[in-house]
Amino acid sequence: MPAIEISAAVARRFLVLRHLLAPPRSLPAEPESVLRVVDRVGSLQFDPLEIAGRNHDLVLLARIDGYRQDWTDRWLYRDRALYETYNKALSIVPTAELPWYRLTWERSHARHAGTTFDLHAPLVEELLARIRDTGPLLPREVGPRKAIDWYWRPTNQVRAILEAMAEAGIIGISRREGNLRVYDLAERLFPAELLAQRPPEADQRRHRLLSRYRAVGLLGTGGQSEIFLGTARNGAERTGDREALTDAGEIVPVPVEGFKGVRFVVAAELPILEQAEREVAAGTPPGGQDPGVAFLAPLDPLCWDRNLLRRVFDFDYVWEVYVPAARRRWGYYVLPILYGDRLVGRIEPRIERRADTLRVAGLWWEDGFDPLEDDRFAPAFAAAIAAHQAFGGVARVAYPRAARHRPFLTVARSLRPG
Repeated sequence: MPAIEISAAVARRFLVLRHLLAPPRSLPAEPESVLRVVDRVGSLQFDPLEIAGRNHDLVLLARIDGYRQDWTDRWLYRDRALYETYNKALSIVPTAELPWYRLTWERSHARHAGTTFDLHAPLVEELLARIRDTGPLLPREVGPRKAIDWYWRPTNQVRAILEAMAEAGIIGISRREGNLRVYDLAERLFPAELLAQRPPEADQRRHRLLSRYRAVGLLGTGGQSEIFLGTARNGAERTGDREALTDAGEIVPVPVEGFKGVRFVVAAELPILEQAEREVAAGTPPGGQDPGVAFLAPLDPLCWDRNLLRRVFDFDYVWEVYVPAARRRWGYYVLPILYGDRLVGRIEPRIERRADTLRVAGLWWEDGFDPLEDDRFAPAFAAAIAAHQAFGGVARVAYPRAARHRPFLTVARSLRPG
């Protein structure tokens, strides 16, 4: 495709199409749909907070009809087609790509070898022997030990050492009990032929950088530092790797209206970009179907590049979970509301299992958006709420009581599926 500038409208349409959100929840209600999403975006960020659902579950819920948490758990902890490793923070990636993420283990091993593993050598040997002899280990099964300084806070010594060994690829996550990690030896978790592969470091770096372009879909050369965290030692190395990916034809530069420089599209997705151009020119809705509603995870790959959201969607999103309560503009765990190819508002859903309720703690619309203006929006919103309620396995939905929401919510309640 020639390097012709695309409009913001085409960019928006391309993004919802390639992110499998046109319309939302259009993938079949089956475990294999999880693999299809991971194949498209390459990497799902894992975050343990479970207010409305864990981050990766919310990503999948937005794309898969009837999504269930145990579908992902099956691929992670039983079939092991997926595994957890550090890419952009802790992430879920395909196990088949393990050799191209070995650099994560090797760098962590080098960092811990002269420090953590030496300082706590007796405990390292004790824990390894226990796992080797008795099988998978939950940290709390080991008697409590003194806390040690660990990253941002003091942490139980057993938990810290097990985490360090997992970072180094000595052990891995066998399963989770809730969000608690159960560890086993890496050689018991992964095929020997995968563990034996050692791609050159440059190939691993480029694969990791490509994973960020696969995730966002229309990423540039800069942005928030965390997007590119761990892809290279410095900017010059990352520039060289990006040029190598471009020269190899794996990513293609695409100028976008309103941006200096270029953005990049994964080459295999150029047909999706062409589809986006045709749809926008013809005035048809995303995917040729009535627009649907999805509540996007705070770390959804579509939301990684906040500047992209501001410039293409005219949506300023800040995840305020780490913002002190007095300084929050919106709320603790607020999700963007996608409608068609527009971001039209924000919602703060909470799954309250004791109360058997999906509680919508807050609801905000973007300036200029009237939820009753388009007759298609209310049923689409009701369908998204019903999907989230079913995912949470709760019996009731509770909405905000603010008077300003009453006219819309009266309509939305009347349109609940079933």
